[in-house]
This record gives sequence, C-alpha cells and structure tokens, in this order.
Amino acid sequence: MKSLFFLLLFLQLLAAAVAVYKQWLPNTNFETASNWDKDRVPCASDVIHFERDKVISVLVKSGHSVTDMYLPLNGELILASGAGFAAFDSSWDPGCDSGSAARFRDADRFAWFDPALWQTTSSPGELQQGARIFAVDEERVPCQYDDVIFQPETSFRTLASAAALAEYLRGPSAPLQFHGNGTFQVSGAGCPDKSGCVCGNAQDRHRICAALLGAAGRPCPAPACRSPLRALGHCCGVCGAIVCLEFTPDFDLQKYQDRLVQAFLSLPKYAGVQMAISKVHKPQTFLGITLRSSTPVIQIVLIDDRNGSQTGTAAEQLAADIMGDIAQHGEALGISRGKMEVASGSIFSGQAGISTSSKILTGTVLGLLFSLLLLGAALFLYRKGTPSIFSSMPRRRSTSAAEAALTGTPGRRGAQMGDLQTSLPRLWAVRLPRPWGGAQGPASPEPATDKGFDNPMFDVPLDTAEPPGAGSGEDTPQQRALKDNQVFYLNPLYDERETDA
Repeated sequence: MKSLFFLLLFLQLLAAAVAVYKQWLPNTNFETASNWDKDRVPCASDVIHFERDKVISVLVKSGHSVTDMYLPLNGELILASGAGFAAFDSSWDPGCDSGSAARFRDADRFAWFDPALWQTTSSPGELQQGARIFAVDEERVPCQYDDVIFQPETSFRTLASAAALAEYLRGPSAPLQFHGNGTFQVSGAGCPDKSGCVCGNAQDRHRICAALLGAAGRPCPAPACRSPLRALGHCCGVCGAIVCLEFTPDFDLQKYQDRLVQAFLSLPKYAGVQMAISKVHKPQTFLGITLRSSTPVIQIVLIDDRNGSQTGTAAEQLAADIMGDIAQHGEALGISRGKMEVASGSIFSGQAGISTSSKILTGTVLGLLFSLLLLGAALFLYRKGTPSIFSSMPRRRSTSAAEAALTGTPGRRGAQMGDLQTSLPRLWAVRLPRPWGGAQGPASPEPATDKGFDNPMFDVPLDTAEPPGAGSGEDTPQQRALKDNQVFYLNPLYDERETDA
C-alpha cells in the first residue's frame, strides 16, 4: 500500500512543473461495479472468480462477506483500513439474490494508448469541471512533457514497462499494475519553449487510433457535414473549423490560449464551442504532393454542439472572429500568417487565409508547367515532321505564276495579293487516304467539274477557262497538284519555286 501512495505522491509532485495534466480514468478497485461481469459488486451469496492466469492488483476499501472466492496465481489484494473478507453465515441479505458466479473482468483491456481512458486538462481543478479546452486524439494520451495523474485511493493496471520507473517499478506492486514492453521516461521538466512543444505521439498514431476505434478498425462516426476536416493528430474527421497559424519567436502559446478563452470562448454565443490548440508538425506540400519535410505551426481546432444544418456554424463564426483578430493584432501577438478551413452543415464552407502568396505562387508554377508542356508538344511534332498550329512558312517576296493562273489578272490583283502576303501563313495541303486503306494506283484524270475548295480570302472565283499554255504537253504545278491529290486546299500565295528550293 505504501508503494502505491509513493507513486501517487511522486506523480503529483511532478504536476507543479508543467501546465498539462493527463489523468488515468479506469481502476481495478473491488468496489467498482464496471469491473464485474454483472456490472454490480458481488454480494454475500455470490461465488467470486478471479481469472487463474491473469495478473492483477485490486484495492479493497471496505469489508465484504463471501461464500467462496477463487484467487489468481499471481496477484494481490490491497486492503484499506477497515477492509477485509469474512465467511458468509447464510443469513438473509436483502440486496442479494440466490447467488451466482461473479467474475472480475480482464484488466488487460485497459490500454495506455486508448484516448478514451484519459482525461486532459490544463489544471487539476478543471478535471471535474468539464473544461472548454479539449485535445486531438494523439494529445489525449500523455505527451512527452505532460504530467500523469492516477487517482488517489485506487488500484490500476495499464500497459507500461517494468524497467523505467526507478524505485517504484522495482517494488512488488509495480509489475502487477504496469505490463507490456513500453518504456517510461520521467524527467520532471516542463516544455522549455514558450511557443509550445510538439506532443511526440505521432509515431504511435496507429496504436492510438486502433485503441480508439477498436482492433477491427471500425469506421469513424458518420459526420454531419459534407467534407469533414482532418485535423493533424486526430483519428476521424471533424465538423467545424481549423485555424493554422505561422508564428514568430515572440509567440506565447499559453498567453494566446488565455486570450482566446477570455475574449471569445467566454461569450454567450460561443457557449457550445470547444477548442483544441497545440503546436504540431505540418507536412509541407508542393502541387498536392506531400514532402518529407514539415514545419511547426499552431493548430486550433473548433467544434460545437449544434446539429443538422447548423452543425459547425458556431465554430465557423468563432474561426472568422479569430482571423479578424489576427488581422488586427497578429504582429503584436507574434503571429505572421493565419489560414482558416471550414466544414459545417451549412452550404457555405471553404477556406480563407490572411496571406494569398501561396495561391499566387501555385498559379504561377502551374502556368509555367502548362507552357512548357505546350512547347514540348510543339517540339515533338516538329521533330516528327508533323505540321502544327505553331508552324509558319517563309513570307513571299513576289507574285507567282500560280496566282496569275488562278486569278487570270496578274496586274493589279497580283499587287494586292503581294500586299497581303506578308501577314498570311501558308495553308497546308491535307491528303485523305482511301477508306479501305489499300494501295493507290495511278491517279485518274480529274473530272472537269472538280475545282477543289475556293479560298474565301480572295473574292475572285477560280477561272474554269483553260489557262494560257494549256495546249502544251507539260502540266503546270497546279495541274500536277490536281492529279496527285483528291482533296486539297489551293493556296494562292504558294510559290512553286519555294518547293524546288
């Protein structure tokens, strides 16, 4: 019994050094009804069973009459002053039925990493007051600079190590109360940084969430908002708001928390809002890709007790007020930048931030990458010899004979074409294969009625009259094009001398 009180005294003396307390809620007391399979303390006519192979330490606070009791092979009963057991004399007990087996539940079900088994507060007095401050799941389990409190006058058993708690763990009771292969480091020092310290439980997040959601990994409760937020260190999504703060060396976490409580949380309109505030390591991202590096930020998680379409709306309003306060007093508070995320039952949800430099940078980078992609595609098409929309041909210097053949008026009309040719690119000829994909034989003479496509840039229609020199045996370039291509565009600015070159 002395060793138990030594541990409680030792841990409570450490409590004066730091500002956050984590109290262990379960116990293995004989008089705790939930420790028994029938959810009641055994009565005189019951047969009491402790599992034979289970290691246990049980505190007995009062006297009990028993009919029969089976004890474990390795365990202890700690008797408080005036406590004990006496044989039942078969007298009538008004609170006891005909008698049955009463079994003590397995105490190994209490896991150190189960957030539901800890109560978090910033002072011992708030443990019974239901404080407005809560913690994300990782921080509900004792962090590296937290104080751990085991309730006085209780026995307990939890997952721990039998080699790291110095004198107490070398005593006879410690192996009955701490089990497993975990390790403890009791330093007695608080967080040395006024901007706060990271909890340090990130590496055990999978164990924390498994204990909270069950070993089978049951799903998180269905959220009441459309796109719940994922707070760093939390196992499930939340409806409400998250404010992320970048800070300077002048930032004081405890003072800022007190400011938020006094200036905002104490207002009647925020009576149902709870807040979690702590320093976390936020992974850095680039274009949606998570990098290995991280940066410390102050995370404020806000939730409320509203339902339906009003879920998270009070938390959203509080987040907006906090952002407004940062805009006015952020520099004096040691806050360099703030960003807000919102997810509520209302249709108005989204993000907001004091600084938009990151959005501008992201847009610039995306635009640059898109431009490089287009240039790469153009270069690929150029290398493959495929015409693209980026291609343009050299400008004409004179009117060709082909233009005269098309227009029939090589005089003033040719001069007008020459005026336009400096600003017009060459139009590409398009050759369509035969639909059956077979080899084509010699081109057959084109019918006289097939004149191709008119070029709308010139209002003079193609002359169907036979051009000068048609009686000669040599085909003109235009006639050769008609024979080689069944579907084509005629470019009046095209100079056959350029192809010969």
